[in-house]
Amino acid sequence: MSSRASGGQGSVVRRSGGGRGRSARGGGGVPLDRLSTRGRLAWLSSAGSRIGTTLDLERTARELAEFTVPGFADGAAVDILESVLRGDEGLRWTGTGVPPMRAAALCSVEELSSLEPTPVGETSVRVEEQHETLLHRYCLRQGKPVLLSRMRHDDFIKVAPTASAATKMRAAGVHSYLAVPLIARGLLLGSADFVRGAGSPPFSATDLALAEQLASQAAVFIDNARLYGREREHVVSLQRSLLPRATPVTPGLRVHAEYAPSTGHHEVGGDWYDVMALPSGRTALMVGDVMGHGLPAAATMGRLRAVARTLMTLDMAPERVLARLDLATRDLEDEQVATCLCAVYDPADSTYTLASAGHLPPLLLGGNGSADFVDVPIGAPLGAGVIPYDPVRVTVPEGGDLIMYTDGLIKSRHADLDHQLDLLRAAALDLGSSALVGGGLVERAPAGDARFDEAVLLTATTTATTTATTTATTTAAPATEAVRTAVSGVDGTPDTPVDLRVWRLPQEGRAASVARGLVTEQLAEWNLTELADVCELVVSELVGNALRYGNGPGELRLLRGERLVVEVSDTGPDLPQIQHADLSDEGGRGLQLINMLCRRWGSCRTVTGKVVWAEQNLHS
Repeated sequence: MSSRASGGQGSVVRRSGGGRGRSARGGGGVPLDRLSTRGRLAWLSSAGSRIGTTLDLERTARELAEFTVPGFADGAAVDILESVLRGDEGLRWTGTGVPPMRAAALCSVEELSSLEPTPVGETSVRVEEQHETLLHRYCLRQGKPVLLSRMRHDDFIKVAPTASAATKMRAAGVHSYLAVPLIARGLLLGSADFVRGAGSPPFSATDLALAEQLASQAAVFIDNARLYGREREHVVSLQRSLLPRATPVTPGLRVHAEYAPSTGHHEVGGDWYDVMALPSGRTALMVGDVMGHGLPAAATMGRLRAVARTLMTLDMAPERVLARLDLATRDLEDEQVATCLCAVYDPADSTYTLASAGHLPPLLLGGNGSADFVDVPIGAPLGAGVIPYDPVRVTVPEGGDLIMYTDGLIKSRHADLDHQLDLLRAAALDLGSSALVGGGLVERAPAGDARFDEAVLLTATTTATTTATTTATTTAAPATEAVRTAVSGVDGTPDTPVDLRVWRLPQEGRAASVARGLVTEQLAEWNLTELADVCELVVSELVGNALRYGNGPGELRLLRGERLVVEVSDTGPDLPQIQHADLSDEGGRGLQLINMLCRRWGSCRTVTGKVVWAEQNLHS
């Protein structure tokens, strides 16, 4: 075994009473070999409360080693199969040689601290074939213990990982060796080795029987930890697969998103986040938390996120999205309840529109040393059936940070919520904007190392923008607002700059002509005249539909980023749909033309009505 000749890098235990002439002892200091059968059973029973206290496999192995030193042995080593550490089942080993193993735990008395076992975490070192055949391979392949009650000179190389380690074992006075396999449910998980040194009696047949029973108990604990670890890894993998894999283009924002699984071995929950690109450079940010833990919570989280994405593409009003999401949550068969915070950012005026369904308030850092929690009206959690939700609109200065999070970041079993929120605000102020985008708040959050629940953190920083107001060349149009902003991804790396132009269109019939002139002039300024013909046709159809069905056009937006997007807003309630036009019909073909000429198009409701947009590819 790799960790044979245990000692050195593991736990060191001091003997009480000098340690000379010591027998293996049970409760009350009585030598184990002198205990009655009831006493030995009591010693074994006490192992159940000291081994397997958690579902951590490595800790369980460490507890096994520490339980036996110094009461049963002077040194103990536990090795676990590599496949078991990965979460796979144990083996019925039938191959040649020894299955790959890794040192999992070491413990020894101080007198054996000079030994040279394989360090914990490293792969077992193979010794020469002939020695491996005699002892360790026999223990692993046959599933039977090995006992060397009194070790001879040539026995040390059979149990030590190296010749140097064998020499140090002899020098330290090791004289007795015992190895037992760890077998649970008929499958080999690893092995445990024990040694005794000077002043301790050699291992006896009674010790061998005790070690076998102890190993049988410990193997069940180790296998339970393996099963839990494997299932937890599956749930974590499922949850990560249900979260966004990449952040879309977010004009005017630098977004950092982070998911931190629960520490220790607590169950996975239903925390989630999403970042969605909306028409004309707007960005939707969502953070939610499904009540409960385990696979049902993770599955519910995935369904809610999918529904939320669909709803957000149809309606940019956060309060209406949450209302419909509440209805969808009530339709779920498992009757789950969730909290959610939804925000929509508009780069044209650097504003957020937020609505909350029972979620913790977002933290807004103004960039000038101020930090305040946004006073968002808190509605009922999703699934409670209590609507409506009330929105709030806030303006964020350049360099400001909006921090959205779940309760795992601040949850505490001892401190109240207001105190934890104050600590979060102080930590965010200390870090600064650059560290926040880098993800430093998870480590500095109030929960810190004591965090026992999973957490989601979403930080959005407004990037530098240049806003210029000019007068439109067409008298029918009022002023035009031009916004140039840099797009940043989830890692904060600047990407291709994005240009956004916003115009207020007149309500009369010349609106289409005005819109065509504005678009043509702007495309010429951007050196995109090759797109002008199609863009003019598109904007004419959009403005015409707004005049006919939407009570007149409102704003015209033109966005140049990775693609060219043109958008027209109006106050009409109905979203347009492509209609089948007969040969004799004079109209009804506008959206069909847009659908054929553009990469894609769509419509979305807003607080005041709707927007209809179309997207063209930029020619390289």
